[in-house]
Amino acid sequence: MSVAVRRSVLDDIEAHARAERPNECCGLLVGRPDAIESSYRARNELGSPTRYRVAAEDHFAAIRFARRIGLDVVGAYHSHPCSAPTPSPTDVAEATPGDFMHLIVGVGPGDEPAIQAWRLAGGNFVPVPLVTLW
Repeated sequence: MSVAVRRSVLDDIEAHARAERPNECCGLLVGRPDAIESSYRARNELGSPTRYRVAAEDHFAAIRFARRIGLDVVGAYHSHPCSAPTPSPTDVAEATPGDFMHLIVGVGPGDEPAIQAWRLAGGNFVPVPLVTLW
């Protein structure tokens, strides 16, 4: 199943990834299972180029934000500052299974960002096609 996402949401996630480089950025995705309407930037508690953990207070703030606008937190995003948007073994080990979306933005030095969405099914990540809306 594909997921619709606004170009402005992807632009904000890419900007967040660039701003946090060389560390990984992270945030939450707000919408419905079939559409991402907004992103919510969070602080990476680990401040690491290879790991992330969404600050708990930011996660709760994202939930409150989503509820105020009648939506849900449907996923999370993070960046890979020096590699492709392919899940790492750590990403797989720490992922939430089911309909929760995991969006990764790869932003290598000087490279255009690449974004890929994933869902965890049967212990493996499967790609989720994104349909970009203007």
